Amino acid sequence: MKQSYINKIKANIAIYANKKTTNILDGSYKSIFKGKSFNFEDLREYVIGDNIKDIDWKASSRSKNLLVKQYIALKKHNIMFVMDTDKRMLGASESGLEKKELALYTTGTIGYLALKNGDVIASIYKKNGKVEFTDFKENMNHLELLLAQYEHDVTMDNNCDLNDTLDFIRKNIRRRMILFIITDLKGLDSINEKLLKELSINHSILFLIMKDSTLVGSDAYSIDSDTDIPDYLLNDPTLLAQEKELKRKVARSNVKKLKKYKITIAGIDSMKEIPVKVIRLLEEHKYANTR
Repeated sequence: MKQSYINKIKANIAIYANKKTTNILDGSYKSIFKGKSFNFEDLREYVIGDNIKDIDWKASSRSKNLLVKQYIALKKHNIMFVMDTDKRMLGASESGLEKKELALYTTGTIGYLALKNGDVIASIYKKNGKVEFTDFKENMNHLELLLAQYEHDVTMDNNCDLNDTLDFIRKNIRRRMILFIITDLKGLDSINEKLLKELSINHSILFLIMKDSTLVGSDAYSIDSDTDIPDYLLNDPTLLAQEKELKRKVARSNVKKLKKYKITIAGIDSMKEIPVKVIRLLEEHKYANTR
């Protein structure tokens, strides 16, 4: 298979790595996600010394015996990309690139690092009201197919609610995972806090936000209303200032919400800054989990 996405991702990583050190990205990734993760295997009766956090209270109530969850150790991390396929992702970022393009190469960069580290990757998102899930695999062709399918599935007639996707994970996927949620500011703001809290109990969660362009310049287009934005609005300095302040307010509110559950976040605006922002996100995630 021709790996067009992978080749561009490798080139983008190489440009940054050459400025620092050839192994900076691989080293950063490995330093964050050390050790083993665990998959649920079975239930057994509680014995003295078991961790009370592993008690399955619902199953215990049904059986009238105190039962604990057994886990099997895994050498690989389960990396799940939770991707926003709403038509908003066809909008422009501050750098002029479609948010979908930034999402593709951000996902690809993390996926490339994960596979180099021997981990397994999967993706999940909603398309036409249905949840699309790619199974966990550990090869570059799988990553290439995952990215190509996402590009194909982000369309103008797709309305996506990330809460539905996250709720599907909560109800149906039992293995412990590292969830990378790829969306924009509006997508982040729409996520139910209770759902995030429940997911954060069993999973590590990291957000990557594709930044929106501002209402400035010319030939701007509203995806929601399917109309051009009038020039008098685009060139109104008061409106621009209000827009920027609103975005800052929404961002601050969501960062505060995420910190409660040790969830880290990074904003992405351009291709060239993806490796830098990914490193910072991983570092912040490491320190968030030591506090």
